Amino acid sequence: MLSALATSPSVTELASLREQYRAGKNALLTSLAGSGSATRGIHSLLRKLARHTDTTLCELWRRSDFPADCALVAVGGFGRGELFPHSDVDVLLLLPDETCLDGDTALKSKIEHFIGACWDSGLEIGSSVRTVTDCVEEAIKDVTVQTSLLEARWVAGSKTGVAALITQLDAVLDPRAFFVAKTLELRQRHNKFENTPYALEPNCKESPGGLRDLQVVLWVAHAAGLGKSWDDLARKGLATAFEVRQIKANEALLSLIRARLHLISGRREDRLVFDLQTAVAESFGYSAQAEDGSKLPRRASEALMRRYYWAAKAVTQLNQILLLNIEERLNPHTGALRVINERFFDKAGMMEVARDDLYEREPHAILETFLLFQTTLGIKGLSARTLRALYNARGVMDASFRRDPVNRATFLKILQQPSGITHAMRLMNQTSVLGRYLWVFRKIVGQMQHDLFHVYTVDQHILMVLRNVRRFFMAEHAHEYPACSQLAAGWDKPWILYIAALFHDIAKGRGGDHSELGCRDVRVFCRQHGIPAEDAQLIEFLVGQHLSMSRIAQKEDLSDPEVIAAFAKRVGNERYLTALYLLTVADIRGTSPKVWNAWKGKLLEDLYRYTLRVLGGRAPDANAEVEARKREALTILALHAEPFEAHKALWDTLDISYFMRHEAADIAWHARHLSRYVGTTRCIVRARRSSAGEGLQVLVYTPDAPDLFARICGYFEEAGFSILDAKVHTAKPCKGSPGYALDTFQVVSPDLPDHYRELVAMVEADLDRAIEENGPLPPPGKGRVSRRVKSFPITPRVDLRPDEKAQRWLLSVSASDRVGLLYSIARVLANHRINLQLAKVTTLGERVEDTFLIDGPELQHNKAQIAIETELLEALAS
Repeated sequence: MLSALATSPSVTELASLREQYRAGKNALLTSLAGSGSATRGIHSLLRKLARHTDTTLCELWRRSDFPADCALVAVGGFGRGELFPHSDVDVLLLLPDETCLDGDTALKSKIEHFIGACWDSGLEIGSSVRTVTDCVEEAIKDVTVQTSLLEARWVAGSKTGVAALITQLDAVLDPRAFFVAKTLELRQRHNKFENTPYALEPNCKESPGGLRDLQVVLWVAHAAGLGKSWDDLARKGLATAFEVRQIKANEALLSLIRARLHLISGRREDRLVFDLQTAVAESFGYSAQAEDGSKLPRRASEALMRRYYWAAKAVTQLNQILLLNIEERLNPHTGALRVINERFFDKAGMMEVARDDLYEREPHAILETFLLFQTTLGIKGLSARTLRALYNARGVMDASFRRDPVNRATFLKILQQPSGITHAMRLMNQTSVLGRYLWVFRKIVGQMQHDLFHVYTVDQHILMVLRNVRRFFMAEHAHEYPACSQLAAGWDKPWILYIAALFHDIAKGRGGDHSELGCRDVRVFCRQHGIPAEDAQLIEFLVGQHLSMSRIAQKEDLSDPEVIAAFAKRVGNERYLTALYLLTVADIRGTSPKVWNAWKGKLLEDLYRYTLRVLGGRAPDANAEVEARKREALTILALHAEPFEAHKALWDTLDISYFMRHEAADIAWHARHLSRYVGTTRCIVRARRSSAGEGLQVLVYTPDAPDLFARICGYFEEAGFSILDAKVHTAKPCKGSPGYALDTFQVVSPDLPDHYRELVAMVEADLDRAIEENGPLPPPGKGRVSRRVKSFPITPRVDLRPDEKAQRWLLSVSASDRVGLLYSIARVLANHRINLQLAKVTTLGERVEDTFLIDGPELQHNKAQIAIETELLEALAS
């Protein structure tokens, strides 16, 4: 022990080493910070960081006085001889086989002091201590250990021991088993990232198309004896010179992005999180600017992310080509080729081109590839040879290729096939064919959307919407959205909806109204592809109006006959209405898993049904509609054995607007629970599972008060519920009693549906107490703002204007979502004694767009209106 302590570096020596290491590293990182967007030299810099680290390790090893037969080995990423600014320094302390640490306290002490000295010197090491035999045994059991040791590199100590380790590892390495293990691992990693390189906060190391995908290729190639570098793979015929240039360029870009992430965050951060995207972009020299003459400035982060996505896409393509090539070398006997036609073969389920230059000689075969992929039984993908031929034929797909009548006819055939649409389009996008044929689509590949509710880039969102539309026509998905599937079953030309889905957002990011610009693009497409005028008009209508149905359903009063009549006039006929409904549902579902909910589905379905009725020739008649709802409600009450005319006392206090805004089932539910309490001074709260299929429906009947809505909102938000919809109605005074509030809320909670009964009981008891409380409204709490909102803040907006009849006012609010936001709004309205008649709460990811129908004497005065709007803006911003 004393000997070990004597040879260990002193505190002064460690401080000196630490300062030398820090100074050398800082000098290298300074050059990294000032290199702009130039990727040339990034690998040289990373190698210098590794060598600088080697120097410190060697000095510490020398001073630790280890036995001559021990060795220090760099493994993992450090073993490759490159080191990112804040990556772990992975080392193996390799001991001879006869070593027994338990019996050698001196050696054990040396190891402990060496590892401690590494940390004290500023090295963030990840260390393991093993004998050669231990390493081999662990490698056999764990492919992760085997991979780490595959790149073992001698740093200090015994070279003989390291050579023995490498020899024994090579002897137990099974290239085929290793290939299978690494490709399965790659697939699982891709699944974790939803199989897309287009995540809005991608991990530039682990995501599909990241650096790890390139490392996997080199690992399996190394294990198979096919080379350790990209140039080795080219010499072995596994990669072309062009592919190697592409790989090196994209690897350098991803490495520079990763290094800058480490540098800017000051830690090992491999994710391009929103907080860091702008800083990294600015380090590349990007700044906010207008693009393509558009009026909208392009964010610096958007420019960086687009460059990243294009690189990740190329890496994904090249990774697939090279892995398939390596697999063929490892398994040369894949069975006989089956002839598909004179240009293509079926090679074990993969489509193989008959010759490498097929696409240069016969450009028509490019789109034919995807038509055959759809229509040929047993084909599950494209072979490495085909993928490579497509990758190398991108220059063929020029303006004349796009104008070719044969290609236009083939593309339309792909969209008109009875199956395989989604898979074909995704494969066309992955291989860059879709963007090169459909030039307007190329402009939105890898384009981010900064609206806080889309979680996909524009091209991925479009393909997601296409998939959703396609599912409406597939029997196996009919259980997901039965109403949509039922309508789709009667639709004669699905391809009309597919084209509309493909173009609905294709003009995003150009400035101006993307719906109008998309109309122009799709009009040109239809003319070029010979689509009949009647079908082209419908497609253009869908692209131009794809936002209108969701806006009306979520923001306007669907009980107002004039709203329905105006929408019916806009769509014109049942065919247009049905198509727009299907596209709207598919579009909302394709933005984010969080945006769609059952209540939005019900609102859209209600708007569809009401409009269909008008289009069928039934003019809006409020009185007739009310009488029909009353009759249906009475039928439901009779089924529950309610006493004769028990409902009358309640209904006599309610006006026509109540019956227009509530469905018959809700009217009957209200009557069953409230008829015996008309005129009471008690607060009645009832809750049940929502008929929309998600969340709770909550009924409140109590003497009216100016701050009632605010108290209810405060309770729901404190209890963890989100309010989706509120119907607020004031019943007429009865027998000298005051006016009564009869309010219905749709709320959701993360705890549903597991604790449905407990939540109903809790709401009925606790909300009653919250309403009965006296005293001033408590101040709103400071709701926590999400990280995305901090990175992409939304400027709060308030719009207050009279409705078309000038009897009530429409208040529209747009802001970043946070806990307590609705309560803050309700509190302002309560302070100004504003009566709320209807509330529509729309949550779009981290953004809310709420609409309120209100009235009150203060709204008649301009000064009071300005005060209300000002206070609302302050409440939204706080």
